[in-house]
Amino acid sequence: MTDARDRPLSAIHVHRAAGDPRRGWLSADGWTVPVALGRGGILANKREGDGGTPRGVFHPRRLWWRADRHLRPKTFLPTRPIRPEDAWCEDPRDRHYNQPIRLDGAEPGDRLTRADHLYDFIVEIDHNAAPRIVGRGSAVFLHLARPNFSPTAGCVSMTKMSMLRVLRRMSPRTKIIIG
Repeated sequence: MTDARDRPLSAIHVHRAAGDPRRGWLSADGWTVPVALGRGGILANKREGDGGTPRGVFHPRRLWWRADRHLRPKTFLPTRPIRPEDAWCEDPRDRHYNQPIRLDGAEPGDRLTRADHLYDFIVEIDHNAAPRIVGRGSAVFLHLARPNFSPTAGCVSMTKMSMLRVLRRMSPRTKIIIG
C-alpha cells in the first residue's frame, strides 16, 4: 500500500501573511512553511518589473538545480541541471521573452548560476507561458530564500529544507494557487 506521503500533491497554496504583504505562507497536505514574496506583494495584474508575485493558479514545469552543489533531489518533476551558460530572458523586446536562454561568456542577462544560493533549486512555473504576453512578467520561480527572508523580485522563496520537502511531492499536475 502506498503511503499518502509518497504521492504527488494535488495543490500547494501560497497566501500573504497578516501585516506584511512581502511575507507569506505555503501550505500543502496539512503542513505550512513561511515564504518570502515579491516586494510588491501578491498582484492580480502582474507587470514586468513591478516586484509583484502573480495571483493565480499555476503549474510547475520543471526543476532546475545546481548539480555542482547538490545531489539531484527526489521529485516527480522533470529535472535539468543548471549550466554556466543558462539564463532567463527578461527583456520584453526579445523574441525569447520569459524563456530559458543560453548566454556566452560575458553576455549580459539573468544567469541561473549565482554566487549566492538563491537559485540552487528553481521550480519553473507556467506564469505567462502559453501564451507569452509581452510585459506581463517573466522569471517567476519558486526558489530558495535569503537568510532574512527579504522580498523577492516577484518569486516565492523558502528555506532549503522546505524546498526539498515540497519537491518530494511536486509533479507537473500539482496546482500552485497564489492569492
